[in-house]
Amino acid sequence: MEMHDMCAITVREPRCVLATAVKVEGHAYRKQGVSMLLTEEGTMYGSISPGCLESDLQARVDRVLDTQQLEFVEYDMRPEDDLSWGETIGCGGLIIVLLEPVCGELRSVMSHMHAYFQCGSAVVLTRSFYEHYTQIHYLIQLAEDEESQTSLSHSPVAKGASLGPINTLITEDTPRLSLVVIHSSEADAVASNSGESDLQRHGLNDAERWDVPLQISARYEPKSRLIIIGAGNDVIPVARLGKSAGFRVVIADWRETLCTAERFPGVELIHGFPSEIMPVLDIQSGDYIVLMSHQFPREREFLELLEDRDYAYIGIMGSRTRTARLLNDLPPLKHLHSPVGLSIGADGPEEIAISIAAELIASKRAAVATERRNVQRGIAHATDRHRASGR
Repeated sequence: MEMHDMCAITVREPRCVLATAVKVEGHAYRKQGVSMLLTEEGTMYGSISPGCLESDLQARVDRVLDTQQLEFVEYDMRPEDDLSWGETIGCGGLIIVLLEPVCGELRSVMSHMHAYFQCGSAVVLTRSFYEHYTQIHYLIQLAEDEESQTSLSHSPVAKGASLGPINTLITEDTPRLSLVVIHSSEADAVASNSGESDLQRHGLNDAERWDVPLQISARYEPKSRLIIIGAGNDVIPVARLGKSAGFRVVIADWRETLCTAERFPGVELIHGFPSEIMPVLDIQSGDYIVLMSHQFPREREFLELLEDRDYAYIGIMGSRTRTARLLNDLPPLKHLHSPVGLSIGADGPEEIAISIAAELIASKRAAVATERRNVQRGIAHATDRHRASGR
């Protein structure tokens, strides 16, 4: 689950805690910067581990919500003789998790982030810690000029150094928001009244021992749009898997009886012929497009309107012969995948949908992580024009 989803979930969850892995050393299941949401009722959105840390994090939710203070939690799986965390998780790393009550300014920050995501804008969230990690200042900014990837970076701020003004606002509408957490003396009084141990009462100051940076910035990307032209039965599993893979799915079709919320729950629906939907879609460079209408004239019309547009991916359902006729006399298409889907021997709508989703994921990873050369070899086939057999 991505930050895009978690920001949306906070709108309907009145009492929840944001958990973020702010420091990871050694091998771990998830990377530094990953977040999840935990609610007062016990619902969990997202994950930080394969499922072994989440129950312990959930047990801390009530305290974090009641005290409205930060909490840092250490999970050290490095010792070879560790018979609990390390053996259970199968990892050998150190994970420091920050728990933040989603209230006040943090809730407002996440609301603003969600609005930016909906507009297709990447966002950088910066946390600055003060007073021995008992106070926190949040800053969100647009990230249009930064490298296109989700990451968590540590600013080179020395321990005890004074943090200067953070002049990183992009627009006047971008809020500079802060959340003040109760001081350790007050936290100790609350903890003492609740009968907690010294380790629990002073856990916040352990952040210094763990060398957690005083300023942490995390960049989050909006969801990539998956635009599917067509609303036939074979589109249903593609839309479902596209959502599961983290895409913002849009279904466009001129047949209103097919393009319905009952058939495609939780996705955006656009009705109209190609000339009508093109201005509404406003196709952008990060969009992924799949033609699955099986209507030759309409798809030809759409491709003609697509000329001079920038996009990340276009896949065409159908045989090579049909695609060749479809593209006849058109300028070469960029990022073309035809027949759409990886060559996995797919047969039937569900398997074909899996092959399409796999190619979409591989192409998205290649676009946002080109610097990971060891991964490039494994996903290079996604840029080839393989076809799933059986089609």
